[in-house]
Amino acid sequence: MTLQTNNLMSESRRQFDRDGYAIFRNVLDQELIADARRHVEWLMEKNPHLRPEQFHHPLMRNDPFWARLVSDERLLDVAQEFIGPNIALFSSHYICKPPRDGQAVLWHQDGSYWPLEPMDVVTLWLAIDDSTTENGCLRVIPGTQHLELQPMQENKNVANVLESQIDPALVDEEAAVDIELRAGDVSVHHPNVIHGSNANTSDRRRCGLTIRYIPTSTRVTSADFFENLYLLRGEPVPGINDYYPFPKYVPGKHMAFTGCQLWA
Repeated sequence: MTLQTNNLMSESRRQFDRDGYAIFRNVLDQELIADARRHVEWLMEKNPHLRPEQFHHPLMRNDPFWARLVSDERLLDVAQEFIGPNIALFSSHYICKPPRDGQAVLWHQDGSYWPLEPMDVVTLWLAIDDSTTENGCLRVIPGTQHLELQPMQENKNVANVLESQIDPALVDEEAAVDIELRAGDVSVHHPNVIHGSNANTSDRRRCGLTIRYIPTSTRVTSADFFENLYLLRGEPVPGINDYYPFPKYVPGKHMAFTGCQLWA
């Protein structure tokens, strides 16, 4: 990386340590983002029974484009700034809020849901569409990464993606920051930071891909996530996790994408 890039990384790491999140602009090129948009549309056609906010990692276990996207070197360079050079995928999830009825994500801490020992993990939130206040962008309560992980409370009284939330008494909404991103931008957040997003009542879709990267020293303790484990960079730690080979591209079975022949 260039000196300028290293300086930007260092500034972002300082923001992350202070506020629990950081923003990286123009991480991915628009050609790859266009493939990602087609991928979401392809998933919608293949899974009409699911809301597009619920395209979780089980759909992607044998999806070569998904593997290509989360293993992009530019994303791994960002992740490495936070968890070091030995990087594995833990899970990934498209949250695609359709126009006018896209569901909210209530205030929560990611780490409260995850079977990880230790809780050494970072989330990259990749904007597939422009993400704005109007269409339900990510919102963060800065500094709350210092709060211990809290039990989540069930909430099905309002339509929401996780059907749960943190105790509202722990949330100071007046301190919330809207994380507005252009397609191809990335935000990074800590597993303890309180965050969420409003419903999308606008006329524009809001789609993002969450990618959860762990160092290979972090153990995944639930079999529900074992098949999503891929070694993406560096070396494994013996006896911690077993990693799967990348899925192969099969014409007619998988979505064609730029460079798909390299995944055959």
